Amino acid sequence: MTLAAQDVRWGVGGQMLVDGVNLSAEPNRILGLIGPNGSGKSSLLRLLCRLRKVASGVVTLDDRDIAEMSRRDLARRLAFVEQQATTEVQLTVCDVVRLGRTPHRTALASWTAADERAVDTALERVGLAERHDQLWHTLSGGERQRVHIARALAQEPRELILDEPTNHLDIQHQLSILGLVRRLGVTCIVALHDLNLASMFCDQIGVLSSGRLVALGPPESVLTPELIRDVFGVEVLIREAAGGRRYIEYVLDHELRDMP
Repeated sequence: MTLAAQDVRWGVGGQMLVDGVNLSAEPNRILGLIGPNGSGKSSLLRLLCRLRKVASGVVTLDDRDIAEMSRRDLARRLAFVEQQATTEVQLTVCDVVRLGRTPHRTALASWTAADERAVDTALERVGLAERHDQLWHTLSGGERQRVHIARALAQEPRELILDEPTNHLDIQHQLSILGLVRRLGVTCIVALHDLNLASMFCDQIGVLSSGRLVALGPPESVLTPELIRDVFGVEVLIREAAGGRRYIEYVLDHELRDMP
């Protein structure tokens, strides 16, 4: 077991946003989190990487309470990629990726060959080695997401958390980013909106609704028409594609279908 939540709760203003969640990430596999807006996906991710403190319950890393770990030790194990993080500072691609080395360096330490190798390796893994010295602001949205993932990989984590990494990207870049995540070979927990992308790329799927985990398991057992109707309020058909893959087809009601 790597990263796990045990009866985790958190709320604000008297409203429980994460309510008694139990889940664990399997080593070197992808756990997807899906659910409607406001279901608690982003809140849960921030609890898992200790950006927020649980109100009750515990988050563990290899059975150790992360609340007892130093920030530096936690950052050496776990990296977090936010939704479309931006900056107004004129940075190069390598400047951004070098930020990932912070947990491995002391305040007065000089930059080492090992640090530079970690940065170069991270950029190679996301296919952007040739953009090493390019200005951050000149990159496309998909390339910026790749750089954020490279920055996380420069931390040399064993666990990677991503909050809707395909948000605002076109379908080509969505497939590219998730294909990249799939090939990384690290333990990943990723929040996604698109149910078909979750089905294609995730080994396990957790479904959140009103802060509660209502289903957890392989995509083929979790993504049923009944669950999608109950959680998302839409009707779907499950179709079989080539190679045994399944895809979700949304069914419009008569009113929507007949609109000009």
